[in-house]
Amino acid sequence: MALEELYKEVILDHYKSPRNKRALPGAELSCKKNNPLCGDEITIHAHLSDGRLAGIAFEGQGCSISQASASMLTEAVAGKSLQEAEGLADRFRGMMEGKVEPEEESFGDLVALRGVVKYPVRIKCAVLAWDVLQEALAGAGRAAEASH
Repeated sequence: MALEELYKEVILDHYKSPRNKRALPGAELSCKKNNPLCGDEITIHAHLSDGRLAGIAFEGQGCSISQASASMLTEAVAGKSLQEAEGLADRFRGMMEGKVEPEEESFGDLVALRGVVKYPVRIKCAVLAWDVLQEALAGAGRAAEASH
């Protein structure tokens, strides 16, 4: 099986059987965004504990790429510190812009989305969940500063 076919399988698997797609009652972080061009909608919910994403889930609807990306995001950042999650979001965005060569060890299933770069109109679909995460993390940072 060609690598590109394998990547398509990974994306379809995350789309058909999304990980962590559910509400997260009592989440300290919650942020929602949509992509009006194609109707993608993503809400990220997260529980914070000691500066880490102790639990993360998403809700939403849209194309296979946006939903698979959100599913992969929840697996990739679960348990990470807010800084680690932000760093991964920056590297993921760099991969989608063709500026970062992903290494499978730290990117995991996210590598499957690198093929989206060939379809510029679909890049927004792949990064939507990451935009939501970064907005939520920025809000968490502001809340932490306000409490000091």
